Amino acid sequence: MTDPLASLTLEAAHEHCRALQDALGRFRRHHLDRIAEWGGHLAAVLPVGGRLLAAGNGGSAAQAQHLTAELVGRYQRERPAFSAISLHAETSSVTAIGNDYGFDQVYARQVTAHGRPGDVLVLLSTSGRSANLIAAAVTARRAGLRVWALTGPRPNPLAEAADEALCVEAGSTATVQETHLVAVHLLCECFDAAVAAGPPTRAAGAAAPVAVRRRMS
Repeated sequence: MTDPLASLTLEAAHEHCRALQDALGRFRRHHLDRIAEWGGHLAAVLPVGGRLLAAGNGGSAAQAQHLTAELVGRYQRERPAFSAISLHAETSSVTAIGNDYGFDQVYARQVTAHGRPGDVLVLLSTSGRSANLIAAAVTARRAGLRVWALTGPRPNPLAEAADEALCVEAGSTATVQETHLVAVHLLCECFDAAVAAGPPTRAAGAAAPVAVRRRMS
């Protein structure tokens, strides 16, 4: 005799996997070109002294930190370390800024401190409605950074505030987050492939003297 509870939980697991499979299928059809372009852009920015900043809230914060860890450490193959900072991981800065300026400014203030023209800011949000991420995007673009957003379904204000956005069309927060993790790994894969291919041409919008400016600062 079939256990009704086992059947119920197994169906829930199948449904979760079906939703993820559908989301990944849409991602593959519509977003791989953009991820490849982002990887190439990073390969033109980071090796010449540029920096990647990343932020998110909750589970998206963990995924942003996953991205920076892969860049500072390594993804799959040995290569140099590159400058990448997870803004939410700066706990003393986050709490000090939140206390003095409000939670909406915890990332924007750090973008002002750490970002330079030509750097890249990656923001992750399943809703695309986090006020602190939107403020960071606005601040970063004014400062000359390139802003990329990974969000849930359009329309959402973070996607509008960014230079470019990869919006996952899925009804579940979990499915959006899981697809974002795939995007993070693919971005690292494309970046590593571009770096391994040789010295890249400087990306559009990347300030030429970034490395020199950082050494002098």
